[in-house]
Amino acid sequence: MKKLISLVMVLAMCVFLLAGCGQSEEPAASDSPSEAPSEVSAEPAGDETDAEGASFMIGGVGPLTGDNAIYGTAVMNGVQIAVDEINAAGGINGYQIEYRFEDDVSDGESSVNAYNTLMDWGMQLLVGPVTTGPAISVSAEVYNDRVFALTPSASSPDVTAGKDNMFQMCFTDPNQGSGAATYMGSNMAGSKVAIIYRNDDAYSQGIRDTFVAEAANQDLEIVYEGTFTADTQADFSVQLTAAQSAGADVVFLPIYYQPASVILSQANAMGYAPTFFGVDGMDGILAMPNFDLSLAEGVMVLTPFSADATDEKTVNFVAEYNERFGETPNQFAADGYDCVYALKQALEAAGCTPDMSTEDICTAMIEQFTTMTFDGLTGTGMTWTSGGEVSKMPLAVVIQDGVYVSAENAG
Repeated sequence: MKKLISLVMVLAMCVFLLAGCGQSEEPAASDSPSEAPSEVSAEPAGDETDAEGASFMIGGVGPLTGDNAIYGTAVMNGVQIAVDEINAAGGINGYQIEYRFEDDVSDGESSVNAYNTLMDWGMQLLVGPVTTGPAISVSAEVYNDRVFALTPSASSPDVTAGKDNMFQMCFTDPNQGSGAATYMGSNMAGSKVAIIYRNDDAYSQGIRDTFVAEAANQDLEIVYEGTFTADTQADFSVQLTAAQSAGADVVFLPIYYQPASVILSQANAMGYAPTFFGVDGMDGILAMPNFDLSLAEGVMVLTPFSADATDEKTVNFVAEYNERFGETPNQFAADGYDCVYALKQALEAAGCTPDMSTEDICTAMIEQFTTMTFDGLTGTGMTWTSGGEVSKMPLAVVIQDGVYVSAENAG
């Protein structure tokens, strides 16, 4: 009996040891390169850039709903055309682009939430945000995360201030203000000018300030200035009456198209017909639902893009946009389109691949954007400062028969 018990104990110990040996070999098998976890392959090893199936992940943020939806929708559509063209032509350095756009309702907090959603998705480069307030809010996030961002249309200097990786495709508010004054000085010398601007908006206030400063160097007389706020943009009778009484034959409107549409309607009702001169925020008025386009006849707008240009690149873009979306593209669509092609040029010049870290891509983009020259729909010979500001000059267009016509071609 004692021998039998001893034999059973020995057999049990052997089984235990064999089981232990089998368990100890499992990790060794998983250490082999052929069975390494798939996520390890996402990290580049040495000089290898093989990321079969990988894509550059480009995100967009802007308003698709709310008062400024025209801006965001135009940017989204312009970017989509560029992405489709580039993918069809073989991509960037042989890699395709994946593109996703998030609605921020032109609100700062919503914009940050949209940005975070895109980061969870895997975004490597950002086109946006579209409007100034949200862009200022998101700029701090992209700076901390080291994501390269190129906004198509947020024009305040505060968007890029202190952020080495936040760049602009649009010309800045100071450029718009001084450009408008310079244009008036050259083409409307001796004019008496009234200004109606929104004094609780950084965009409007900034353009007004530089316009007034440059007007002093031009043959322009500012005879009246009227202000409004977000809460008082339904009635401009006081401002228009004062401008008319002051003899203003030009009314400068550094504002968005929604309040501008009210001003045009009320001026028409009171029989006041000066030349109205707007900036890029006015672009969008022709697509505004239920707006009488005849009220905008003769309005001048400062913009970097004219859909009636005859160069091949513009003609093709306008035709494609019309075919897809049933309308003529505005400057926001053109700026969005240019953003993607500028990113493509920089990514190709730097030899970037999707398997690089977002921070490494960001560093490469900063270096390229501060040294390269870019030709697009919204300007030729564009360059960028180390502060992210683009160098290009605005154009003056006139609304004629319900469409934009370059000032030099206007009848």
